[in-house]
Amino acid sequence: MDKKNALRAGAVTAGSTLMMLLMTSPALALSRDDGDDPGPGLSIAQTLGLYVFTPIALFLIITGLVIVLDKSRKQPTQG
Repeated sequence: MDKKNALRAGAVTAGSTLMMLLMTSPALALSRDDGDDPGPGLSIAQTLGLYVFTPIALFLIITGLVIVLDKSRKQPTQG
């Protein structure tokens, strides 16, 4: 009985996926829409700065702040 249910579920999933793929229209990226006004592209340096170096810098800043402002560590007592 389990094989029958698994086969039925697989067939429904495959069929619905196939229908979704057949019903989607291709992306017409070459034709412009009304009001479409793309700006200038980014240079390689701007792209790397925006998508690579900025997230790394933010991660390091947040990590540093968490380490510096961590109050849970006990300070060694004198004495």
